[in-house]
Amino acid sequence: MKKIAIIAALPGELKPLVKGWEQREQNLWLGHIGDCDAVAIAGGIGSAAAGRAVDRAFAETTPDALISYGWAGALTCAVKPPAGCVIKEVVDAQGGECFLTRSADGFRLITLDHVARADEKRALAEKHQSVLVDMEAATVARIAAEQKLPFYCLKGISDGYNDRVPDFSRFIDSKGQMRMGGFLAHVAVRPSYWGSLRRLGENSSAAAVALTGLIAGICEQIAVK
Repeated sequence: MKKIAIIAALPGELKPLVKGWEQREQNLWLGHIGDCDAVAIAGGIGSAAAGRAVDRAFAETTPDALISYGWAGALTCAVKPPAGCVIKEVVDAQGGECFLTRSADGFRLITLDHVARADEKRALAEKHQSVLVDMEAATVARIAAEQKLPFYCLKGISDGYNDRVPDFSRFIDSKGQMRMGGFLAHVAVRPSYWGSLRRLGENSSAAAVALTGLIAGICEQIAVK
């Protein structure tokens, strides 16, 4: 039976997928998807956190494939929340490095070192010819390439290209975790964000469910290779 490692940033991204799985430790679950044994890890936001999550996966199992999994923002109106998307190519915005996934069709995603702001999305889309943005996929892709492992990427759209949400980056700590106390205090006195944050929550939950419908097909591909 093939083994896969699923690398996400936040537990909410994995919640529908890991329902009924064994929770081995904090934010690490073991389960099965079709004919694949799986370890799923919510390692935190950003490149460093994604790297640590992959290290945890390697400590738990010897995977036959790595999957970057979770939420992404839309850079254009070509994709809308809460759709689940197969990614064909990942671009590291900092260095320009490109990584192909094993999916024959799909979208291009760019990985930033911060949460994309609404006022920069259009420029990012034009510069990188991309429709989606995240903060972790390029790191997972790079490690997969170094280890000569098949790489896949699935992203659920949590926010639309013109959604106005707070600057989350300032509330992410050194471990890739949200400082929720500070964030909630910040938005509590800014009612202009309340509607968009409610939609973000609703879209994020629906996008996480959409992803579970895509990963079964990915695992079928892995199982027969």
